[in-house]
Amino acid sequence: MGDKIKSFKILDLFSGAGGFSYGMEKNEHFQTMVAVDFNPNALATFKYNMPNAYIIIGDITNTEIKKQIIESSQRLQVNMIIGGPPCQGFSLKGKKLGLNDPRNYLFNEYLNIVETLQPDVFTIENVKALLSTSAGWFKNQIIEKVNKLGYHVSYGILNASAFGVPQARERAIFICCKEKEIELPIGNSQIVTVKEAIGDLAYLNSGEGEFEQDYLYEPTSDYQKERRKNSKKLYNHKASNHSDIAIKKLSMIPSECGKEHLPQELLGKQQFSGTWGRLKWDAVSPTIDTRFDASSNGTNNHPVLNRAITPREAARLQSFDDDFVFVGAKVQIRQQIGNAVPPLMAKAIADKIYEEIGE
Repeated sequence: MGDKIKSFKILDLFSGAGGFSYGMEKNEHFQTMVAVDFNPNALATFKYNMPNAYIIIGDITNTEIKKQIIESSQRLQVNMIIGGPPCQGFSLKGKKLGLNDPRNYLFNEYLNIVETLQPDVFTIENVKALLSTSAGWFKNQIIEKVNKLGYHVSYGILNASAFGVPQARERAIFICCKEKEIELPIGNSQIVTVKEAIGDLAYLNSGEGEFEQDYLYEPTSDYQKERRKNSKKLYNHKASNHSDIAIKKLSMIPSECGKEHLPQELLGKQQFSGTWGRLKWDAVSPTIDTRFDASSNGTNNHPVLNRAITPREAARLQSFDDDFVFVGAKVQIRQQIGNAVPPLMAKAIADKIYEEIGE
C-alpha cells in the first residue's frame, strides 16, 4: 500500500449548483478547490454556498478554459476529480462510433483532464442506462479507457434512497483509484419518507411564499432537524402560481392519488400515467426532475395541498440542507435542483473513499 491521503482536494467538472461537492464536503477531509461549469447561473449558486472554491465559467473544450482548469488545479494541489460528463452518444445508435462519437466529446475531455492531472482518485456519475446500453458495450469501453490511464475501477448503480435521501433516484457511479479498487458504498434499507422530509413545510397555497421567510412549524423528524440545524430562516419555499384550471384539477384529486380521479374531459393530452400525481407521505419521492414545479409534469404535487412542490421541498427531497440557498430566476433554480447529485449520496461515496485510502 502507498501513503494514506490526509485530505482530498477536489476539481468538480460539470459542477452545476454543487450537489456533488456539497455532499463530499460533509466529510471533513474533502474540500472542493475548483468548480467548472458553462452555466453562470448554476455557478452563482455554487459560489454563494461554497465561497472558498475557485470558480471557472466556460466550456472545457475551449483551449483557454482548459488551460485555466489545469493551472488552477495544479496550483491548488488537486488530487481528486468528480463530475458527470454528458454522454448523449451512449445510445444504441451510437455504438458504431463508441467513445469517438462526437456527442461523447465531453466525456473524453473529462478523461483527458484526468490524464493530465493524474489525481489519486476520480468519480464519474451518469444516467444508469449507461451501464446496460448495447449489452454493456459502452461501460466496457469506459473501463478499458480508465484502465489504460492506470486506474482500478469499480462501478454500479446506486439508489439514493439507500443513503438517507427521500427519493428513488438511480445513478451509475464509477469510482476510479490509482492505489486499489474501491467498492461502491452499500447503504441500507432504512428509507426516509416524504413526510419525514417535508412534513414541516406543509403549508402555502398556489402562488404563496417568499424567497426568505420564518419557519411556521417545528420539525417533527430527525431528517427535518438535521436539514434545519444550521438555518435560522427558510429559503426558496415559494409555491408556483398555478392556473385556475390546474388548481381545480388538483382539488378533485384526493390525498396521495393521481389523475385516475379526473373526469375524461379534464384529462387533456398527457399520455403518461404519472401526470397530475401526488406524492405519498409514507414512501420516498420518485426522481426529482427539472420541471418539479409544474403540476401536470408527473408525480410531484404535494400529498394533500393543491400545488406542486416548492423548490425548498424539492431540495429537501434531494437531501440539501436548508442553509443551502438557491439563487437565480425560477426556471434556473428548478434546473439547479433537478440536475443535482443528492448530497447525502455524494457523502456516502466520500466516506467510502476515505475509509479505503484516507489517513
